[in-house]
Amino acid sequence: MSVAFVPERLRGKAEVNQETLQRLLEENDQLIRAIVEYQSKGRATECVQYQHILHRNLIYLATIADTAPPNGQRTAD
Repeated sequence: MSVAFVPERLRGKAEVNQETLQRLLEENDQLIRAIVEYQSKGRATECVQYQHILHRNLIYLATIADTAPPNGQRTAD
């Protein structure tokens, strides 16, 4: 299951840290490799599920980036 997938009942409670982000980036790397492999074998329909997971992961990363304070700025304690 994708690192970015969080059940509805747990949303908003998941901690986002460097380890989680790194695991997500590594998962995306694996997904891209699988998609490329399937496409190179002419099996594009099989890669659709991986494309959906990759898309969800990218949206999750974009959401985190949008809510994070700009570099060099601290949030109020």
